[in-house]
Amino acid sequence: MAKKLKNMSDSNLLLLITIVVFVLMYAGAIMFQGKGFLKPQTFFNILNANAALIILSCGLSLVMITGGIDISVGGMTALVSMCCAVYLDFKGGNVAVSMLIALCIGLAFGIVQGFLVAYLDIQPFIVTLAGMFFARGMTTIVNTNPFNVANENFVALKETRVIVPGMGSVNKLGKYVDAYVEIGVIVALIVVILMFLMLKYTKLGRAFYAVGGNKQSALMLGINVKRTKFLSHLICSILGAIGGYVYFLHVGSGAASHAQGAEMNAIASSIIGGTMLTGGVGNIVGTFFGVLSLSTIQNIVSSAGLDQAWWTGITIAAMLCIFLVIQSVVMARKHSQVKK
Repeated sequence: MAKKLKNMSDSNLLLLITIVVFVLMYAGAIMFQGKGFLKPQTFFNILNANAALIILSCGLSLVMITGGIDISVGGMTALVSMCCAVYLDFKGGNVAVSMLIALCIGLAFGIVQGFLVAYLDIQPFIVTLAGMFFARGMTTIVNTNPFNVANENFVALKETRVIVPGMGSVNKLGKYVDAYVEIGVIVALIVVILMFLMLKYTKLGRAFYAVGGNKQSALMLGINVKRTKFLSHLICSILGAIGGYVYFLHVGSGAASHAQGAEMNAIASSIIGGTMLTGGVGNIVGTFFGVLSLSTIQNIVSSAGLDQAWWTGITIAAMLCIFLVIQSVVMARKHSQVKK
């Protein structure tokens, strides 16, 4: 067993650690917070509430694998929500065009930010920080007042539920209630699968890892580093737009305050999922479990009666510190193997 762990790649080892931590955390929630966590719907509710974060975190993981960062996705989420809400309610729009608007916003952010980072060699943190401020400012310009969307077709889509067969439970009145997930969860799972397949089995996916691991080596292998960086930011922004629309479907409203701190939660989820800030190491499945772990610890803190916001912040900070230490140990293991 020890030999197998020693021979594991960094990505697989960090993925295993993340899954084990999530399982232990959820088991602890069942033991100490009651049988509510045993109901499948409790787990599905975690997915329902975090479908948008899963998509945003996938995009962040991709950029971080290449050694970059993108902190504009939270602002982009708010901008997508507000633009689509105004279009649907005030302009008499339809749902299909609102989705197209969201994708166009993501495409515009991806092209501009990707070009500045990849071809003008500006630090990604600075570029995406500017993108975050721009998105938040534009959200307020589009509309300053929060409001719920009343468009009938949108409301029908928002309230659509996908029944999960055989996972329901009997309520206190003795009535069987079906377990369900929202449309956004299906979208999130499709994104996770596609991103996993792309990173693992395509030439572009291998290029992302190569660029994040060592740019000079990637150049020697004939990889177009600038194009790879550009594509990572482009895909991240497109996923940010998709995540923004999924968030919009979940909340059903437009507001300048939407998705505050979403970019930080996405970065935290990626780190907890085993994506290294130094680049070259990461796994989309790990990111998925990173989001689940982050949400589970938040639910545990809330169930324990610690509803104040700082307790959630403290627990997230503690988790990040633990996983950063684990990553440092993994890197030390890697360096020791290289020396041998």
